[in-house]
Amino acid sequence: MKILVIGGSGQLGWELCKKGSSQGFDIVSLDIPGFDITDYRSVKKAVCRTGASLVINAAAYTAVDQAESEPELAFAVNRDGPLHLASTCAEIKIPLIHVSTDYVFDGAKSGPYLETDTVSPLGVYGKSKAAGEAAVMDCLSEHIIIRTSWLYGVHGSNFVKTMLRLGREKEELRVVADQYGCPTYAADLAGGILSIARQIDKRHDIKWGTYHYCGSGATSWHGFAEKIFDLAGKYDSFTVKKIEPVTTVSYPTPARRPVNSVLDCSLLNKNFGISPPPWQESLDAMLRKYFAGSRFRGSTVKSYQP
Repeated sequence: MKILVIGGSGQLGWELCKKGSSQGFDIVSLDIPGFDITDYRSVKKAVCRTGASLVINAAAYTAVDQAESEPELAFAVNRDGPLHLASTCAEIKIPLIHVSTDYVFDGAKSGPYLETDTVSPLGVYGKSKAAGEAAVMDCLSEHIIIRTSWLYGVHGSNFVKTMLRLGREKEELRVVADQYGCPTYAADLAGGILSIARQIDKRHDIKWGTYHYCGSGATSWHGFAEKIFDLAGKYDSFTVKKIEPVTTVSYPTPARRPVNSVLDCSLLNKNFGISPPPWQESLDAMLRKYFAGSRFRGSTVKSYQP
C-alpha cells in the first residue's frame, strides 16, 4: 500500500514515515517548503503524481497563541488545506485520514468528550481545525478524522522537551494545574493511524467517520510536568527543585484553552480494535528513547507543520 503523508517533517509525520516504512508500507512524504497545502492546484498535482492509495494529513498550523494574530494563515492551513486534500481524494477516489485536535471543544463538559459531542472551539486555532473537519466531512465520504490531544515526541518541539530544557535552567517552574487532558505520544498515535491504514487496505467494511486517540488516563499540565521529572530523573540530573501549581487565570495567554480536554477513545477500540496505552507508560518510553539518542535534542518544529 502506498501512503502519502502530508506534513512528514513534523513530530507526528516523522513518526508516521519512520514506522510506516519499517512496517512495509510504501511511504511518500510531502511538506514545506516544497509543498504548499494552501494551494489547491499544487495539492492536486502533487497527490495525483504520487499514485498513493491513501493520504494521511498530519500537517497543521499549531501555534495556538500566535493564531490569534494570524487567523488568515491558520485558516488557510487548517481549513483550506484539508479541503484541498479531501476534494482531490474525492476526485481520484482514494480515502483520507485527517488528524484533528481536542481544541475543537470548549472544555465545559464534566466528563470525557465523545465523537458525537458538539464542537465549540474557543480560539482561532480550534475554530480553524473545526472548519477543517467540516470541510473533510462535506467533501469526502471515505474519510477518517482522528482527534488527539497534548501531543509530544522525540522529534520536534513539545511540552515534554520544553519542561526538560527549563528544568535544567531554573530551580522553580510554574505550571497550570486546572486544565485537564490526555498526553499522547506521537509514536503511539502513528502506530494507531497505521493500524487503521492497514485495515483500510485489507477490509471492505470500514466504518468511516470521526474517532478519538489519546493516551489512556487523564492528568493536568502540572501533573504531567511532575511525572516528566519523576521519570526523567532516571536518565539525567536537573536544576529544578519545585514545580508550583498555578491557575489558568494567573497564567494568561492570548488564546483561551479548554479546561477539560479529556477524550473518550472507546469507539476506536470498538470499530478498529485499537486501545492507546496508559500515558505514563508512553511517556517513559519516549524519555528512554530521547535520552538514548541525543541527536533529537534541540530539534525544532515550525508553526506550519503537525
